[in-house]
Amino acid sequence: MYNGPLPFVFEDRTGQLYGSDFDEMYDRMFYRVHRDPQRTATMVYNMGRRASRHRDSLPFNSRPIAILDFKPDQSLGSICYASNGNVVVPMSRYLRRTSMFGGSLSRKFTGSDGREYRWSHRSIQGQEWTCTTGPENFLVAHFDLKAADVPAYDVSGNTLTIFEQFIHISVEILASLTIMRHIAQHNL
Repeated sequence: MYNGPLPFVFEDRTGQLYGSDFDEMYDRMFYRVHRDPQRTATMVYNMGRRASRHRDSLPFNSRPIAILDFKPDQSLGSICYASNGNVVVPMSRYLRRTSMFGGSLSRKFTGSDGREYRWSHRSIQGQEWTCTTGPENFLVAHFDLKAADVPAYDVSGNTLTIFEQFIHISVEILASLTIMRHIAQHNL
């Protein structure tokens, strides 16, 4: 029997890159990733409560906690977090390739806690995206898409799991995952 802290398991309600709610299964945290169709900026919001069809139809009155501003040609633009005074950082500097000759689907970033984190695509069986710490290689988070042949009942089957000791950077994990998925989708 597992006696450790419970990981935070967020259901990605749609699996869509630019328009989904991430609701934690024990109702501890709720995020929304949203892109206005007329803009290239993708916003991350702290929603404070679980998604609902009624709330989804209401206009936003909330300020984003992260802004991912991609260029009009969908190449990497800039990122800023409300927690750091909205300092704008180029995405290519924020989320760097893990090696000079490494693929674009393996990148690293420095979290607000000063630690290095790495995203990799399909490096662990059953995980679409995996985030680990730098040299220690501890598992931090993973994103899993439901296989097409697996039925899902009342849930999407898409999950982002963040281990409790790293929940303090959950916004950074979600924002950097969104950038990584954008890189994969647009072959950057």
